[in-house]
Amino acid sequence: MSEPLSAAEIEQFVADGFVRLEGAFPVALADECRALLWEQVRAETGADPGDPSTWTRPVVRINGRSDPPFQAAARTPRLHAAFDQLVGPGGWHPRAGLGTFPIRFPHPDDPGDAGWHVEGSFADPDDPARFRLNLRSRGRALLMLFLFSEVGEADAPTRVRVGSHLDVAPLLAPHGDAGAEFFAFAGEAVPATEHRPTALATGAPGDVYLVHPFLVHAAQPHRGTAPRFMAQPPLLPTAEQDLDAPTPVAEAIRRGLAATSSSAPSSAPS
Repeated sequence: MSEPLSAAEIEQFVADGFVRLEGAFPVALADECRALLWEQVRAETGADPGDPSTWTRPVVRINGRSDPPFQAAARTPRLHAAFDQLVGPGGWHPRAGLGTFPIRFPHPDDPGDAGWHVEGSFADPDDPARFRLNLRSRGRALLMLFLFSEVGEADAPTRVRVGSHLDVAPLLAPHGDAGAEFFAFAGEAVPATEHRPTALATGAPGDVYLVHPFLVHAAQPHRGTAPRFMAQPPLLPTAEQDLDAPTPVAEAIRRGLAATSSSAPSSAPS
C-alpha cells in the first residue's frame, strides 16, 4: 500500500497544523456508525431523524462507542499508515473505539461551547477533574476529527486557526514538564493566535482530519439543515513527545520554538 500522505501534505501538516485524510474509512461504515448514533440520540433525547421539530438541543454529546463498527472506523490500514507518517511507528496506541461525539443540530441558540482553545491532554495530579498540557504533549499524539456525515460550511464545521500550533509551542515552553492548566492557558494562547487565518474542517463521511495537538480551534453554531455527526478522539502516544524525533509532530514544535528564538531581539551590544 502506498503511503496515504504525500510529502506536500506532510509539509502542510507541519506548517498549518492539520491535514485532511480523505476516505480514511469507508462511507458505508460512516453510514452504519451514524445510524447507531441516531439510535442512541433518539433513545436519550427523543430526537427523530425525520422530524426536525424534535431537534430541541443545539448539541448532544455521546461520550464514546467501542462496538465493532466504530472500532473498524478507527483502525483502517490507511489511518494507521498516516499515524506512522506523522507520529512515527511505535509512537501511538491503536484505538479501541471512538469518542467523544459532539452531535450538532441546526438550532438558533448558541451551543455554549464554541470558544477558541487548545485541548488539555493529561489530568492535573492535584485535581484530576482539571486538565493540563505541556510542550511534550503528554497524553496526546494527535487530535482527530472523524466525519460521519457531510459537513459543509453551514454545518458547524470545526474552526481552526491555521498555523496557530507554531505560536502555542513557545508559550508552553516556560511551563516545563508540569505544563499549563487548560483553561488558564487558553487565556494566554487564544490572544496570541488572533492574527492567524481561520479554516473550516469541512468534508465528506469517511474523512478524518489529523490535527497537531497544539492547534487552536473552536466549535460553532449549526446554521445548516441536517445534523452534523463527528467524533473528536485523541490519538494516544506511547510516550511523551521526543522533541528531537524525526517526525512531523516534533518538527512542528521545533519550528515554532525556532521562529520565536529567531525573532527575539539580540542581547549583544551594538
